[in-house]
Amino acid sequence: MGRFVAFGEIMLRMSPPGRELLLQTPRLDVWVAGAEANVATQLARLGHDAAIVSAVPANGLGEAAVTALRGHGVDTRGIRRMPGRMGFYFATTGAGFRPTDVLYDRAHSAFAEAPVETWDWDALLAGADRFHLSGITPALGPNGTAAAIAAVEAATRAGVPISFDGNYRAKLWEAWDSSPRETLTTLIGHADVLFGNHRDVSLLLGETFGGDGPERRREAAEAAFVHFPKLRVIASTARHADDADRNRVSARIDTRERGFQTEEATITGIVDRIGAGDAFASGILHGLRRDLDLETVARTGLALTALKHSLPGDASLFGQGDIDGFFEGGFDVRR
Repeated sequence: MGRFVAFGEIMLRMSPPGRELLLQTPRLDVWVAGAEANVATQLARLGHDAAIVSAVPANGLGEAAVTALRGHGVDTRGIRRMPGRMGFYFATTGAGFRPTDVLYDRAHSAFAEAPVETWDWDALLAGADRFHLSGITPALGPNGTAAAIAAVEAATRAGVPISFDGNYRAKLWEAWDSSPRETLTTLIGHADVLFGNHRDVSLLLGETFGGDGPERRREAAEAAFVHFPKLRVIASTARHADDADRNRVSARIDTRERGFQTEEATITGIVDRIGAGDAFASGILHGLRRDLDLETVARTGLALTALKHSLPGDASLFGQGDIDGFFEGGFDVRR
């Protein structure tokens, strides 16, 4: 397998200890965060050659984030040091009937303000066999949009396949004079793998899909395949949140020929669900890179998204043995 390259903002996440409210006690736990960094981290933990391209401030916060990612085996040579600030977000973990709450403080970060010429894509994509980014980067502002488009155009010229995670963030898009449908349509037009569900496709195409459950998702996938000729795989999860401690999640994957949806996994005793979508994307990409059959690829994505709920922080940090253990079942102590 070749080199996996992800592009996106690296942030710091701050959370109250346990399930306290924000600043209920004067202490915060800190984790390195960011959708694309999370995917690169999990793939590196699974043994892949994974790199992150980003920009952080040239100060102690930026260096701490880089050091943490490097510690997980991520290639950080594509991270630029820039003037400006670190992006933050505050996550208060839910419990029972109180949902998890997120507060962003990321405006004008070093990454969001970085000009498009910051990155030499010909050099950064050398040896890559997969380029990954999400809809968060273009939502950050004009610089983010320009950088994302330049990146996918360079990957296309280099013949590097592109995976794109919709990650639609309405508040980010609404904060500036943006054109999300136009921008996302341009970016997804370069991709062969899309992480998104029927709602994402509806946003892109301006269509409403009928049916229920798997039938609606298949209808949306078929519409996306018609509109985006390069797409070959669409993957998504379906989540039913009974409360903050009990969710039911299934995984779905569609190709042009057929689709497959797993049974629901009931996840109880949830520690932290943030980052579960990135864990899912990692599992799908891991399965595709190993050339597994469609059903096993979907179940691998489900395994990692389910396992992520047991782990605090943003990134999924599991290995192949953990995925195998999920498939085997059984929750007794492993000795």
